[in-house]
Amino acid sequence: MDSSLSIQASIPNDIALKIASSLQVVDLCSLGSCSRFWWALCGSDNIWESLCKKRWPALALEIESSSYNNQPHEEWRVFYIRKHNEMAGKAGGVIDFVNRCLAFESIEVGHYLKAVRDLDSILFGFEDVHTFFLKSKHNVLLNLIGLHYCLIWLGLPGECVMEILNDCNISQRQVRVQWWKLGRWLFGFRLRDELITRTVSLEDLATGKEEEVLGVLHRGAVHEVIRVQISAAKPAYSSWSLQNVQDTN
Repeated sequence: MDSSLSIQASIPNDIALKIASSLQVVDLCSLGSCSRFWWALCGSDNIWESLCKKRWPALALEIESSSYNNQPHEEWRVFYIRKHNEMAGKAGGVIDFVNRCLAFESIEVGHYLKAVRDLDSILFGFEDVHTFFLKSKHNVLLNLIGLHYCLIWLGLPGECVMEILNDCNISQRQVRVQWWKLGRWLFGFRLRDELITRTVSLEDLATGKEEEVLGVLHRGAVHEVIRVQISAAKPAYSSWSLQNVQDTN
């Protein structure tokens, strides 16, 4: 007997569909390559429609509108692949922009916030951010942009984002944020501008331990803050390394 027929005979269709519906896209595609039975089941329009709406919630209103439903549309699997490729191209544009701004290893807050707003303008969902920005292969500032977008623009709880940061092994990555505040007026004289420097981890920002820094990043250069620069934190020399340098001299 054909293996696909034996599987189909042993597993009710509703159970098989439930199994397939619980999988992530990569696992779903792998399962679909196992047999003709699973290939047909994993290509179900219902499964891919659910995946599309889950990944891009902003599309739900458009999809459910009468103007959309009254028109013939492509299969949901085809739509998912096309949309994924479209998002990959747009993410690449944001990443290229940020990398160009990092010519001197730091980025001005105006450019940083533009990158965050760009993610909102192209309707990035959480899975898009995870796929294209929260990766260890990227500069930590790209990780930070993705984290900022998730926390502030998508309004996701820190615990949810922390799970992804830990899975991607980037939660302990650090950034250095510097901002200049206008000097206070005292007895008719303005004091020197104040420079504040903070080194924080992505975990600190996700868990709310550094709300002040996240607030400065989100507001940018406004009011008393006249400039904000963000860069990757450089590892400090340990006391052991410093002692070795002194000994060699």
